[in-house]
Amino acid sequence: MFDPNEVKRDFPIFANNPGLTFLDSAASSQKPRVVIDALAHYYEYDHANVHRGAYELSQRATEAYEHARAQLAGFLNADPDEIVFVRNATEALNLVAYAWGLANLRAGDEILLTEMEHHANLVPWQLAAQRTGAQIKAVPVTAAGRLDLDAFEALLSERTRVFAVTQMSNVLGAVNPVAELAAAARERGALVVVDGAQGAPHLPVRVDELNADFYALSGHKMLGPTGAGVLWGRRDVLGRMPPFLGGGSMIDRVEITSSSYTAPPQRFEAGTPAIAEAIGLGVAAEYLKELGMDDVWEHDRRLTRYALERLREVPDLHLYGPTGEDRGAVVAFNLGSLHPHDLATALDERGVAVRTGHHCAQPLHRRLGVAATARASFYVYNDESDVDRLLEALLEAREFFKAWL
Repeated sequence: MFDPNEVKRDFPIFANNPGLTFLDSAASSQKPRVVIDALAHYYEYDHANVHRGAYELSQRATEAYEHARAQLAGFLNADPDEIVFVRNATEALNLVAYAWGLANLRAGDEILLTEMEHHANLVPWQLAAQRTGAQIKAVPVTAAGRLDLDAFEALLSERTRVFAVTQMSNVLGAVNPVAELAAAARERGALVVVDGAQGAPHLPVRVDELNADFYALSGHKMLGPTGAGVLWGRRDVLGRMPPFLGGGSMIDRVEITSSSYTAPPQRFEAGTPAIAEAIGLGVAAEYLKELGMDDVWEHDRRLTRYALERLREVPDLHLYGPTGEDRGAVVAFNLGSLHPHDLATALDERGVAVRTGHHCAQPLHRRLGVAATARASFYVYNDESDVDRLLEALLEAREFFKAWL
């Protein structure tokens, strides 16, 4: 098991911001030195456009870019030609909803989602449904903060063409039994799309064992740069899909009135890609593999258990999400009737950075009966002392605001 204090030394942000208690990794994680150095090295030594240059510099850039694809494939236990580079999980999910959804959905078809989805796994399907006549249904969330599995079985039907589900809730920390849900959906002939934006940074992921057709992740949540993400897709499904964007790099032959397209994954990478960012993401994936994703997951669970125990010491604090061992490293809460924005400002004055709002999960917050929450999220550079500082800051904020609670 790694030592989070040793890991923290790999992240320049903490040396440059002494006293910072960073608890917002679910929104965007910090970057280790090796990722920052990889970006700088590419621009200082290897920058050129990829795939088409016959000169050595372009060949080096292409090799580094395709090496990053192989690194991500290894991270997900996939094949490199199943890895499509995108900007983020949002773009990956839009790619599926448009390229697959518009070509395959029809009036009367059903898209099954869940109430705990991030907007990125809701809105693209709403747009696809509006254009195709498909209907959207949602698996409810129980009072315990988990998916209602009985309702899932009841909602699943022969008309279900798509089942889209988050691997881990960015609000509740609930980790869904994706492999079991996906197997049931695929038995009904449904396409299974997994939002792994929160899962990939924290869980050991083997896409070959998830029973899914697509898996989306954002690099900036797993120690990588912003602007690089991944869509993993089954080779046979990707091969049958039309392009999402048109332009250079994704074509085979172009005529004035028609074109033919290259094979995946290049079919879905039109134009000049985010080369440096993809390379940095590959380095981030290797950094996490060296830590060991089983150890990352154990660290996160242990720290989250400690956080839940300590936070229950704060009077008037309401915690959201399930109890149990399979809860991820996010804890959403509210303090009495205090607006979470006011609470977050008070915490920030004490050096503790947390997220506030609906976290791009408005339907879930309506289910919880609140407009917004504060959210602390943990990662490999956090330890129990960060939780203790959060607790101290909450107690101080409660004392300051007690007249308004």
